[in-house]
Amino acid sequence: MVKDIDVCEVTCVDEEKVTRVQNQLKEENPIDVAKIFKALSDDTRIKIAYALASVDELCVCDVANIVGATTATASHHLRLLRNLGLAKYRKEGKLVYYSLDDDHVKKLIEVAFAHQKEGAKVE
Repeated sequence: MVKDIDVCEVTCVDEEKVTRVQNQLKEENPIDVAKIFKALSDDTRIKIAYALASVDELCVCDVANIVGATTATASHHLRLLRNLGLAKYRKEGKLVYYSLDDDHVKKLIEVAFAHQKEGAKVE
């Protein structure tokens, strides 16, 4: 049997660090943050988020064409991103334009793609 090398072989807890981080977590909302990552874990939605990070805004038809989906499918994904506060929209006549909610979301997408490229080089 192969022994796990990535697991502590003895129990050693740094109580000060554990308490500090536990107290910090009490002030945060990890469940809502997890929802953001869950939303972005879908490949269609991450493509949409990448597209919206690349340009200021796109209409639903543009998004559908970029990701190779129907407008109904694109609308569904965009609505989910909007409901989670990652995207916003505006209506102009018969067209609906989407954009990322703010720079934090854009940076999150940019950092994720940069990290993926960095990790791909190591392999």
